[in-house]
Amino acid sequence: MARQKLRIIPLGGLGEIGKNMMAIEYANDIIIIDVGLMFPKEDMLGVDLVIPDITYLLERRQKLRGIVITHGHEDHIGALPYILPQLDLPVYATKLTQGLISVKLKEHRYSEKANLRTIQSGVKFSLGNFKIEPFSVCHSIPDAVGLVIYTPIGIVVHSGDFKIDYTPVDGKATELAKLAQLGTQGVMLLLADSTYAELPGYTPSESVVGQTLERIIAEAPGRVIITTFASLISRIQQVIDAAAKHQRHVFVIGRSMRDTVRMASELGYLNAPSDVLCRFDELHRFPHNQVVLLTTGSQGEPTSALVRIANRDSSQVRITPGDTVIMSATPVPGNEALVNRTIDNLFRQGAQVIYERLAQVHVHGHGSQEELKLLLNLVKPKFFIPIHGEYRHLSLHARLAKTMGIPESNIFLMENGNILELGPDKGKITDKLPSGNVYVDGLVMGNLASVILRDRKLLSRDGIVVVIIAIDKRRGKIIGRPDIVSRGFVDTQEGENILEQGRALVATTLDRSGGRPLEWSFINTKVKDTLSKFFYEQTRRRPMILTTTVEV
Repeated sequence: MARQKLRIIPLGGLGEIGKNMMAIEYANDIIIIDVGLMFPKEDMLGVDLVIPDITYLLERRQKLRGIVITHGHEDHIGALPYILPQLDLPVYATKLTQGLISVKLKEHRYSEKANLRTIQSGVKFSLGNFKIEPFSVCHSIPDAVGLVIYTPIGIVVHSGDFKIDYTPVDGKATELAKLAQLGTQGVMLLLADSTYAELPGYTPSESVVGQTLERIIAEAPGRVIITTFASLISRIQQVIDAAAKHQRHVFVIGRSMRDTVRMASELGYLNAPSDVLCRFDELHRFPHNQVVLLTTGSQGEPTSALVRIANRDSSQVRITPGDTVIMSATPVPGNEALVNRTIDNLFRQGAQVIYERLAQVHVHGHGSQEELKLLLNLVKPKFFIPIHGEYRHLSLHARLAKTMGIPESNIFLMENGNILELGPDKGKITDKLPSGNVYVDGLVMGNLASVILRDRKLLSRDGIVVVIIAIDKRRGKIIGRPDIVSRGFVDTQEGENILEQGRALVATTLDRSGGRPLEWSFINTKVKDTLSKFFYEQTRRRPMILTTTVEV
């Protein structure tokens, strides 16, 4: 019997940063790797989160065997609360990743129903036709793994997010020996992280950040407020170690940060002496030069603790001169303006703010070009797919693979929704699924029509005009002059004149109906067309126009 093809189907994470999700299919089995979210772009007004479209998986529910998670960052686990209730599958993850998933599912009241299973590096487990062996990789969060997937037609290696750090904070380096051993066995396909494929050289070690943080904490005259991602456990450990060394006490602000610190301490991933990590209600007992505050808000999120402090909106902490604020994270693409505004507001209040451009208070968790070359060299794959990154990152990574001797015909530059069918000797992209974004807007989840986003963009830019028309109930004729109310469109005296002219124009337009009773559809279309043209001529703006009639 002829062997079937292996199908590789990225549902998110290609051509974008975030929303990582990959389906691998063979015969009657599908496994899913990672279920991430993406933060909305600036033009996605009113959207809270963006998650992958899983229509393909829902249509093949009987083939699904399980979800395997590589590590606990939002762009790899963030969509689970929205997607798990639809798929109801076991989720395989390492101990810390499982803890982070539990915290997330608890917020969505789904933790009781979830089927979470623990995996560890070097221990194989089976899902249908696939045998999977996790291996340790170094990233900016402990317990991150790559995956060796043994399929009926060859070995597939998925790198997860990785870098090669010889001095990691948790002491667990990327398993290079394991990768070299696989390379001698023969690897059919490598899927590798491309996030920093445009950076030459090597990514600096996490230990560099520890030294910088320690120096700043030692020299700071007053309180030190450090903000980072809640999931950056190794960075939190470095802060606790530096605080202990300089006789300072650490206080955690922000619910997500508190939940993560508690969970990581319980699981043994954080080592925090009780006299160093203190309860927040004890803060007033210590002088400023003995205090370190650890908080969320590194991305300028409006509801986060640091942003509330920056906006003088926090009841717990007020900035005082002598405070030092450390932004120990890089802005996610699209968040730069929010982060810069937060930094400015902190400076205004007299804080000394230290961020990446001023000192090495953050290093990223992804391999640069030399590390990507080393991975390719060790694994020696027959086929290669660059994953995780915007299209330029994937393209540069593909070019790098070519310089390492992989034939161009064996490198596949894929996009979300592409289906790659792979045999032992050749592969081909055979199809393209509709794989758009699913928007989470408050409690509503779905394919927000592009018209909704267009309307929101229009409202934010040009405002809204409401036209109120009184109509005689019996005769269907207009009574008096229409009223026009605007918000976010015009508010000056000149603007009032434009609205007054608009009222007269609507009255004249509707007066020409030749004595016939007016139909609603006619009024609506006529008013919108007339006013839209008039307002654009006067202001070069196109406000949203709503027409409402009152029958009297």
